[in-house]
Amino acid sequence: MCITRSVGRGGVNISDDVKTIQVLLNLNIYQLSGLGPITENGACGASTIAAIELFQRRVRRPRPDGKVDANGATLAALRVGLLPGFTEKKLQGSYIHAGTSKIARYFSALAEKMNESGINTPLRRVHFLAQIGHESKELIYSEEIASGRAYEGRRDLGNTQPGDGVRFKGRGLIQITGRANYTDYGRSRGRDFTSSVEAAKLLATAPALAVDASCWFWNEHNLNRLADRDDVLAITKIINGGTNGLAQRKALLARAEFFFL
Repeated sequence: MCITRSVGRGGVNISDDVKTIQVLLNLNIYQLSGLGPITENGACGASTIAAIELFQRRVRRPRPDGKVDANGATLAALRVGLLPGFTEKKLQGSYIHAGTSKIARYFSALAEKMNESGINTPLRRVHFLAQIGHESKELIYSEEIASGRAYEGRRDLGNTQPGDGVRFKGRGLIQITGRANYTDYGRSRGRDFTSSVEAAKLLATAPALAVDASCWFWNEHNLNRLADRDDVLAITKIINGGTNGLAQRKALLARAEFFFL
């Protein structure tokens, strides 16, 4: 579910939950004629409560109370009101901690590259979004925070030359790692990402490449097949090498499913 506690008049009003409802109200704004966009700041003020009440009246709730309960009828109606398609605003709802600038930075590339890479069914998309959401901390990071020294000498990653660990640290939204992966990705795209530090860093600094490298890794490991089976555990093991962050990946999957399934 996309909220954990109640939002609105008399609600618990956790900031992330409030922001989620504000996003959902804006996604349903076409049903709320006369109401302007709601500020998505995570603070439940009078305007947010008024918008909840107006929505409840428009969907013919007998007694509008200005509150949205987790798993309640108003939340279900907000979901039913979502228009189809992969949109920037729905991506914001899926990645509630990403700022609007990060959503804008990656949205077009995600829409284009996922489609080109066959990540083109609702189930494939939500699994992909859950995994890159975890790896990038919801689009906040496109490069591993650690230095990469821990990968020095890792022949299984193709790091055979001094400095390879740092030079080929995790980059892209799925954070591909190691000289071998950088080489293979470059070969698949007819480009060179290993001859200089600047070339390697493009996987983090160029939004289209950060997304494309992640789609490449996804397809190299045939993860669409596992997404079609709805197998988040198997996908996580391939991407992570274990099950680190599995609970958060599942939580991100549940959010993506709410907005995109």
